[in-house]
Amino acid sequence: MTTTAPRLGTALARLLILAAALLGTLLAGAAPASAHAALTGSDPKDGAVVAAAPKEVNLTFSEQVAMSADSIRVLDPAGRRADTGEILNLCSGSIVRYGVALRAGLPDGTYTVAWQTVSADSHPISGAFTFSIGAPSTTSVALPDRAAGGGLVGTLYGIARYVSYAGFAVLVGGGAFVLACWPRGASVRPVQQTVVRGWLTLTGATLVMLLLRNPYTGSGELSDAFDLAGLKSVLETKTGAALTSRLLLLGAAALFVAVLFGAYARRTDPKEKKDLAFGLGLGGTVVAAGIAGTWALAEHASTGIQPGIAMPVDILHLLAVAAWLGGLTVLLVSLYKAPSVDRSAIERFSKVAFGSVAVLAATGLYQSWRQVGSWSALTGTRYGQLLLVKIGLMCVLIGIAWISRRWTQRLADPKPTEKTEETAQAEETAQAEKTEQADAEEAEEAEEADESTGATPPAATASTADPERAAQLARQRAAVATARRKRERDADPERAGLRRSVLTEAAVAVVLLAVTTVLTSTEPGRTEEEAGRGGTAASGPAAVPDRPVDIRLPFDTGGVDGKGIVRLSLDPGRTGANALHLFVERPNGKPLDVPEIKVALTLEAKDVGPLPVAPDRIQTGHWSASGVQIPMPGEWRIQVTVRTSEIDQTTIEKNVKIG
Repeated sequence: MTTTAPRLGTALARLLILAAALLGTLLAGAAPASAHAALTGSDPKDGAVVAAAPKEVNLTFSEQVAMSADSIRVLDPAGRRADTGEILNLCSGSIVRYGVALRAGLPDGTYTVAWQTVSADSHPISGAFTFSIGAPSTTSVALPDRAAGGGLVGTLYGIARYVSYAGFAVLVGGGAFVLACWPRGASVRPVQQTVVRGWLTLTGATLVMLLLRNPYTGSGELSDAFDLAGLKSVLETKTGAALTSRLLLLGAAALFVAVLFGAYARRTDPKEKKDLAFGLGLGGTVVAAGIAGTWALAEHASTGIQPGIAMPVDILHLLAVAAWLGGLTVLLVSLYKAPSVDRSAIERFSKVAFGSVAVLAATGLYQSWRQVGSWSALTGTRYGQLLLVKIGLMCVLIGIAWISRRWTQRLADPKPTEKTEETAQAEETAQAEKTEQADAEEAEEAEEADESTGATPPAATASTADPERAAQLARQRAAVATARRKRERDADPERAGLRRSVLTEAAVAVVLLAVTTVLTSTEPGRTEEEAGRGGTAASGPAAVPDRPVDIRLPFDTGGVDGKGIVRLSLDPGRTGANALHLFVERPNGKPLDVPEIKVALTLEAKDVGPLPVAPDRIQTGHWSASGVQIPMPGEWRIQVTVRTSEIDQTTIEKNVKIG
């Protein structure tokens, strides 16, 4: 029978609709992401020339970052540390700002600021810039030539991330394929081996990531992977806790795999098998969602806007990817290693894959809104360019999946001109019985002849006389049997066409997963544009930087609830009218309601002040005043008086430079 490729019809229209819907999915990147943190501002700015040495250097980021004691280093022209090593938390509301105090009496010259930290989505970020005091000078400090997370350690960590995604897809998708589409596959050895290898791959990749995490976010030296102190510090981070949780969940996944390919595969009673399948499906879903959650809780979805919605959406996205690509992998193995895979199983997987695509479209549309932000970010950034590559690959994958679905429909449709499977099996059984009967009659005749003549059977003689010849004949018979099975398998054109299309689909999926992994480690276009708008580039010399004033003032009045922190913000922090905001907090960060707070500003160099400011209470812990006049630039002393009871009050102060 001659078989032609499936004809284009209404399915092509459905393909175009799916491709349009999946555009949003592709805009979400790999595992749906929010953003990497990026440096959006600094004080002093990159390349700035200040008249006098600042008291501190501070950096502003687009999102929350994890700071360590050595995250910000300031080096003088000779390469010596010019900072005190004390990291200052200057965060206020949605502003993420950290600084480091400088030593007193710094000489004029060019200073280098080198920083390295870890963003909330687990990716290390780093950078460096210079500023000058008085006038620029030569410097012996060489700026870092390698970004954090690069080099050999970065490459190995990226490979482990890719392998972990692949192992998760095969483990979860393979188990789902067996339970939902082909229960008989639980006893098929190639299927068992594929799912077990998925578990081993994910477990090994997770262990490698746990060991490499310390050098990946720190020194970049491979030898630090076995530093026990560094490993202990990693376990105390959000990412370390997620990787440890993943290993624990993989222990539960091992039990699931053992039951699936053990007790479930051996069950013969339909009711018992159905009950066990329900339990496995429920438990497996919980474990799979938990493993997917280790990505969602530690990486992109856990930061940015609406994390409470983004994290469950991320879990659904990962489960849909696993059900589609992991099931596709097991189907491919079954088609090549187990030619007797049921046609009904292929048809059921086709429905599962279609549902997975629908889930990917829905979750991707939401994530694309969080991620890309603008068409300029899609076309003008490296992340956007990689995303366009992924869009093209995904369109190709959808097209091949449509062809596979058409082959599946051909397999599922009965052909009136062909014999049914039952009839064919009955005929094969009858023919086998006739052959066995004829062979038995021939054997009886041969035995009677041998008894009458006393001759030895030729086969036995050959076997006894030449064992090597017998082994050669056995190999030839095995080769003939293999060739016969291959001919029988290839004689089914629909199944052969499905194998080819599924193989092509899997190959494209491998490339797509690689692009996806690169996307998850690339700064998204939205963040890159925000960093560009932040103006971190050199803006030319400025005698006094123009910036808002943000300070933190700890206080202790000595009474009940007498300890706390005042966060003061003076915006825009220059001469003229300014907006003043004060936030009074307990040591644990919660708002503290105080009966009174007053502010006074004094410019001692010009004998100006104190200028009193009486802020108004806005809400618990928040006081504000508008139109605060700063008559001239200079170093102003800001005094804040906090009263926590009728008799308990204290005054705290700090000098700040206002331009």
